[in-house]
Amino acid sequence: MAETESYPPIDPTNFDLIVVGTGLPESIIAAAASTAGKTVLHLDPNPFYGSHYSSLTLQDLVSFLNSHSEIPKTNSLQSDDTTILHVNARPLYSDVEISSYDDSLEEHSRKFNLDLSGPRVLFCADLSVNLLLQSTANQYVEFKNIDASYVGDGNGNIMNVPDSKSAVFKDKTLKYSEKNQLNSFFKLVQGHLEAVKSVDVVIDDGKIISDEDLESPFVVFLDKMKLPPKIKSIILYAIAMVDYDQDAGESCKVILKTKDGIDRLALYHSSVGRFPNALGALIYPIYGQGELPQAFCRRAAVKGCLYVLRMPVISVLLNKDSGSYKGVKLVSGQELTSDKLVMDPSFTITSSLVNSPSNVSKLARGICITKSSLKPDISNCLVIYPPRSLYPDQTTSIRILQLGSNLAVCPSGMFVFYISVVCDNALEGKKSLHAAIDNLFSVHTNETDSKELKPTLLWSALYIQDLIEGSVGPVVTTPTPDGNLNYNDLLDATSKLFKKLYPDDEFFPETLNTDSSDKLEDDSEVVLDS
Repeated sequence: MAETESYPPIDPTNFDLIVVGTGLPESIIAAAASTAGKTVLHLDPNPFYGSHYSSLTLQDLVSFLNSHSEIPKTNSLQSDDTTILHVNARPLYSDVEISSYDDSLEEHSRKFNLDLSGPRVLFCADLSVNLLLQSTANQYVEFKNIDASYVGDGNGNIMNVPDSKSAVFKDKTLKYSEKNQLNSFFKLVQGHLEAVKSVDVVIDDGKIISDEDLESPFVVFLDKMKLPPKIKSIILYAIAMVDYDQDAGESCKVILKTKDGIDRLALYHSSVGRFPNALGALIYPIYGQGELPQAFCRRAAVKGCLYVLRMPVISVLLNKDSGSYKGVKLVSGQELTSDKLVMDPSFTITSSLVNSPSNVSKLARGICITKSSLKPDISNCLVIYPPRSLYPDQTTSIRILQLGSNLAVCPSGMFVFYISVVCDNALEGKKSLHAAIDNLFSVHTNETDSKELKPTLLWSALYIQDLIEGSVGPVVTTPTPDGNLNYNDLLDATSKLFKKLYPDDEFFPETLNTDSSDKLEDDSEVVLDS
């Protein structure tokens, strides 16, 4: 009895929507539903916001990874008019491997804000920035620039990504002929984009890419442009951010079409210079990616959403006769009813109400801590290892994001590295992670040479995460963090889930400003800390 008394009763007991889990998709749905005038209860069994999109201390991260690797239990009960389905924990993480080479890190545990779903960045012109502005959640989060982007090779070298005309001109690793080829390609893409936008202007066929080329594989189009392998690799994997080896032919799992490749280049280039105080294309939230779901939770709370943390849902209640969703039962014993239920992907019930995922894909993630940067004067940077750059059978890109203490994610004098790679299985994923780690870092020992040029590895966490798509039914489940660098695909999936829930409601209507201007001023509405 004493255990249930620690949970306060929730009042009211009926809602339009109950959301379980405070990950980014759930928090966005809660904020959008609250903005649309729905009564929303937002629950999370954890003592923190963010779920699988959170930023955690060193000790909390290890505890969370291990606790979500446990095997679930199942249960189902019947009462007079209600079927009670037990909520099971679905393990999303496996093959968790924690390595510590410096015991002193434990005393700094609470000074870390480590992302569970890294590496992640925001492009200045992507959907996440637009949604922050549109929902006005931007007022709850601040950002800093990612200072540079690099492409790495198997010899420990990293070279700048020449992502603009000025960057191409300054790049000392490119030959004069390569600079001309890359600038000519950028000019062609820019001309195509401008021609497509100019609806009332007669289009010059010489400035537009043909429909046939747009439907062809992007790698074929780049070959047609006679771009050398190095330039082609930079465009494909460091600017268009392609996952799979595009030169693998029919064995390539996902082949990027030219039209999609052009769209990705357009996103990258439109992000450069969007905000006057953003120097490049990429930004990152101060205190970690966990600030993003919290920003939308704050927005939802302003609109009347009720929040209760440390409150597990133990059962889903169904109408016995119709089998339709009815409500939930909390760990406190209290039963709540709602018209709709949204659950994060780490919860599942054995029922036709929730579609069980088939052919679950895998993603290998790694977190590393060092006391030095890859480059002496660079705090925050992105490194891409294209396919086959580290070992012959590397079929996918490996992405690494380095962050420094100026982003408040680690103690002063330390750096956090996030690594990710899509994979078919744990063995393949771990091989890629270890290849990147061996190439970038040296391992900390008492005999470590102080003259070692590589950053010394102090701590690492390697793990495999299941990739699960959201599902729609009487009970809606949200997707897990994907393997992309930004949130565009995730936000697109989330908005579709909201429209399935509430087809007659707008997904964050445009904010009406009192100065009769509908448009938000980009330079004043996204705070970039200098």
